[in-house]
Amino acid sequence: MDVILLKNISTLGDKHDVVSVKNGFGRNYLIPKGLAVIANGSNLAKLDELIAKEKAEEDQRIEEFKQIIEKVEGKTLKIGVKAGTSGKIFGSITNIQLAKALTEQLDLDIPRKKIVVDEEIKMIGAYSADLNLHDEVQGKISFELVKE
Repeated sequence: MDVILLKNISTLGDKHDVVSVKNGFGRNYLIPKGLAVIANGSNLAKLDELIAKEKAEEDQRIEEFKQIIEKVEGKTLKIGVKAGTSGKIFGSITNIQLAKALTEQLDLDIPRKKIVVDEEIKMIGAYSADLNLHDEVQGKISFELVKE
């Protein structure tokens, strides 16, 4: 059975991909949960319109994304963490904590999936992460881990 994905699914593919799945998986899981629709002629025709519409909306938001990057650059977020005497933190810092810190400190609501942390962070110190807001708009965010 061929289906059109309506959301990104890590094991299958990205949004708007046409993928082949087993009949039971498509009918019993993907379609009822709103994750996919059957890839028939009418849905494939609607797919092209949907992709064009979403692309136009994203292109309109480019200016908004550029303003967000300008607000973030040059600023350093301070994130309080619990750490041992050697400076090693308990746990690690992920894009979830960074998105929360952006909301609290800079009043910016950036989805966590747009924040990319390159390395596994386990020590107190200064780091940076990438912001991939759009194909044409990327930036860096600086943050510092401080002991609570």
